[in-house]
Amino acid sequence: MAVVLIEKLTPQITVLTLNRPERRNSLTIELLNELCAGIKMASDQPSERILILRGAGAAFCTGLDLKEAQNQSKAHSTAEMVARALVDLSQTRLVTIAAVHGAAVAGGAGLMSACDYVVAAEKTKIGYPETRRGLVAGLVMTFLRRQLRERDIRELLLGADLIEAQRALEIGLVNRVVPGDQVMSEAQKFADLVLQGAPNAVAHTKRLIEELSWRAVKEDVDLALKHHMQARESAEAREGIAAFNEKRAPNWTK
Repeated sequence: MAVVLIEKLTPQITVLTLNRPERRNSLTIELLNELCAGIKMASDQPSERILILRGAGAAFCTGLDLKEAQNQSKAHSTAEMVARALVDLSQTRLVTIAAVHGAAVAGGAGLMSACDYVVAAEKTKIGYPETRRGLVAGLVMTFLRRQLRERDIRELLLGADLIEAQRALEIGLVNRVVPGDQVMSEAQKFADLVLQGAPNAVAHTKRLIEELSWRAVKEDVDLALKHHMQARESAEAREGIAAFNEKRAPNWTK
């Protein structure tokens, strides 16, 4: 069964659904490969203008599958695929909308942050608990630095606690918070607004927003990937991931 479902909502809108509900859509190499393939397929269609990303089941995405992440031989491949997915999402000419519910955590919050627009269901939990696993949220920092105040970034990444959707709205991490049954209709509402604009004008506007940043997303992701891998290959990461999988508190004094 496909772990990313592709649905043509209209001739101009494609919906990609992360489809590992039994694992709360946690990110594996397989899922990331299918996600990147889906983004490319939609982007390559001339009539396509909007990409909506959502998750099946109880959550949008809870980040890396830490069972797979425990396998050190896959560490580089997983990290590189996460980086590629974030770049592909942010750099596509399509306007990207994250329709988020349940939880968007770690790499899942990263996918959300890489999108142009975010609609979150009430009671959604969002956050970056990487330091509690001995990891560094380096890749998502690329996007947080563009979107949030530094004080809020420090709160999210150093405190590493999950926040409610309403708090995410207050700090600018999401655009809209709506009841759970209205997330897709709200995403569609924004898509309809975008579609009122001229296709080339919208695409050029999106590209200019990126180019006016002092450094390109790809450069920041490459730098962040180095820091991410240093942490990923550390003893702290091995202990943090093992503790999560064994459902115990990590021992940082080992």
